[in-house]
Amino acid sequence: MWHHEIEVAVDPRRGGGASKFLFAAILLSVAYLALSEAALDRRVLSQDHAVHAWLEPIRHGRLQLPMETVSFLGEPAGLIPLIGIASLALALIDRLWAALLPVLMAGSGVLQYVTKWAADRPRPNAAPWGFPSGHVLCLTVFFGVVAYLIATTGHGRRRLRVLATSGCGAMVVAVAFSRMYLDMHWLSDVVGGLAVGAAYLLAALWAIQVCAPRRAVVSSASSRRGP
Repeated sequence: MWHHEIEVAVDPRRGGGASKFLFAAILLSVAYLALSEAALDRRVLSQDHAVHAWLEPIRHGRLQLPMETVSFLGEPAGLIPLIGIASLALALIDRLWAALLPVLMAGSGVLQYVTKWAADRPRPNAAPWGFPSGHVLCLTVFFGVVAYLIATTGHGRRRLRVLATSGCGAMVVAVAFSRMYLDMHWLSDVVGGLAVGAAYLLAALWAIQVCAPRRAVVSSASSRRGP
């Protein structure tokens, strides 16, 4: 019967791929810690005020509903269905990644709670727990996994894969902008969410490559196998 799977084709001579993920994760973690210093002191950066002032005149206009709709993707009611749909789609291709995605997303939820609790900096609208942006953190992880799987698959035209991965990045940027537009986050909140989310994702991909080296890099394949 025909069997579709996502399997790895790792060249042992190129073992530096996983270490690059770890190195990038460390750099992003350092950047996040540097940014969180101001949040821990409950300070707001000058760049935060500048972006907030730039957005003020266009708030509550025609973009209000589109921004609320985009921002909804990062809410539990929007994110959980996304995870479910993606996991079901992956279950038809590879059970490992179908199981890994919900686990990684659960970890991002815990990370969001811990980082928000640690910083405890108010939002621009004075609501609590603004830093880092949980929407951006979780969607960075979700769309990062999707982009990783698309980018490393061997099937489909390269141009389409580039467009798809670019679309994943555009979704994260759109949600980040929506959170600032809706006065829910400062610029440093969304940058912090992006940094810590990407660091977590890259560290997870590094661990997956180390622990399951024969399945870490995706190469979509179809093979004919007997019963």
